[in-house]
Order: sequence, then structure tokens, then C-alpha cells
Amino acid sequence: MSQVRLVLMVVASLVVLPVPVLAQNGRPLALSAESVLLVDPSGRTLFAKNPRADHAPASLVKLMTLYLAFESIEAGRVQSDDVVVISHHAASTDRYRMGLREGDRVPLHTVMEGVGIASANDAATALAEHVAGSEAAFVERMNAKAAAMGLTGTRFANPHGLPHPNQRSNARDLAALTARLLEDYPDAHTVLGGQTFAYRGRVYARNISLFRDPGGVQALKTGFTREAGYNLSVSAWRGGRHFLMIVLGAETRARSFMDAKKLLRYAFIEAGLDVPVSVGRANPKKPIRTRRATSVRR
Repeated sequence: MSQVRLVLMVVASLVVLPVPVLAQNGRPLALSAESVLLVDPSGRTLFAKNPRADHAPASLVKLMTLYLAFESIEAGRVQSDDVVVISHHAASTDRYRMGLREGDRVPLHTVMEGVGIASANDAATALAEHVAGSEAAFVERMNAKAAAMGLTGTRFANPHGLPHPNQRSNARDLAALTARLLEDYPDAHTVLGGQTFAYRGRVYARNISLFRDPGGVQALKTGFTREAGYNLSVSAWRGGRHFLMIVLGAETRARSFMDAKKLLRYAFIEAGLDVPVSVGRANPKKPIRTRRATSVRR
């Protein structure tokens, strides 16, 4: 059984019990996020703060959007090099855009990169329309898949994550969704691990410190709305072992990354893959380099 599948099984049966996380000085870690879940390679919950608390997912919705795109490619219903014709509805989707214009013809794999790396809302709408024929039909598929995955606290209302009163989730469900996406479709690592994306001469760069410190992060999705705060889904590998983490409702982008950094350092120490700073190492491990995402095809 793969580590990701084991993590998925444990996340699915998670009991809501807070797990105390202590820093090296024995004091609890100071975390700003409203809800956090951290799971280690054995499936043990290292930290769970309100893991089933109802929360706006913001752009973490795009994890399901990408899942359904990969599923449709695998089933042969669409191809990664399909030409996506951009509709007026997609081109007018609000905020965090990659600049799609009505009538543009864009390869599906480029649209998927726009969803995963640039977190572009116009790309998410265009993907939904191409895969399902309409945004409404795609949302129906999203909710059907969530039910099939056992994501009982999740309800989708759109493919991009802009605020909607009916769009809700929680850390437990989003951890399970992340695990399924990476387990079922390994190409998702390329999309969620990409740090740069170029379209129409513009380069979108994700200058996220977690890719470098504490290292090991190879898949990451951010999300933000005023309603949700700052959200993160993070998968990290160290020494061939996989850690999964969800951070929801941090007060600022910087604090969401700081929360994740503190928890990953703790996870690596607990697993015996790192040592406390007080012990020290002469030559700390170099961070794992994340490949630039140029295509979802391999």
C-alpha cells in the first residue's frame, strides 16, 4: 500500500481530537490559522486543529477542478492537447486571471497550468466548460465526485473558488482530496509543483518560500478570499516519506506560510528526518528543487 493511500485512509477516518504540537522549548507552536491538519507517512495525525470546522475553501476548490480534468483525460473524453475555445463567460470570470479573451484558442494543458500554477479563475471556468460542456454541469460532477470520495463536509458551487454561500469544505476533506489527486494522477505533481508559468508573454511566478525552506515541498496550492482568509494545501516529501498538510484561515499570506513552515519542521523532526536547531548540523540538507511546469503531459 502506498504512503499516499495510507494517509488517505487515515484522513478519511479522522477523529476530531486536538493534538498538541510542541516546539523545541516545550511550548506550543503559535499558529494563526483557524484550522490545520498535518498527517505523517504512517497516517498518524501530528496536528489537528478544528479539522472538520466548516470553512470557505477559496482556490483550494481548484484541486477538484484539476482532478476532474485529469480523470477526463484518462477516460479519453478529452485530450491534454485539445484546443479550448474561450467563451465570453470564461473570459469575464472575475479576479486572479491569466488574461484569457473571448475567442482565444488555448491548449487544454496550458489551461490546466493556469489553474494549478497561476490559480487563474478564468482558466478554471474555461476548463470546466471544455470538460463538461458548461460550468453548471461541471459543478454537478464536482459534487458527485466529492460524494463518491466521502467528502461529507464539502459542497462545491463553482470551479474556481470565488465566494459563494453554498461553497464550503474543511481541512479533513481537503486533505483527502489532495491525497486522492496526487495518488490517482501523478502528473498533478508537475502542475502543483510548478513555480513559474508563462502565457502570452507574461510570466506568473510563485515566489513561495516553502519550496525552499524547510525543503521537501513538491506540491502546493494556495487560496485566498476575504471570507476564507489564506488557505494552503501542501504535500512534502523528505527521505522518501510523504507528509500532507492543510492550513485554513490564516490571517495573512506570510502567516499561512509561517504556520506551514513550523509544522513541516516539526514533522521532519518527529519522523527522525531532521534534528532540532539546538542540536545543529554542519551541512543541512539542500532543499529539493521543484521542476518548472511546462506541460501536464509526460
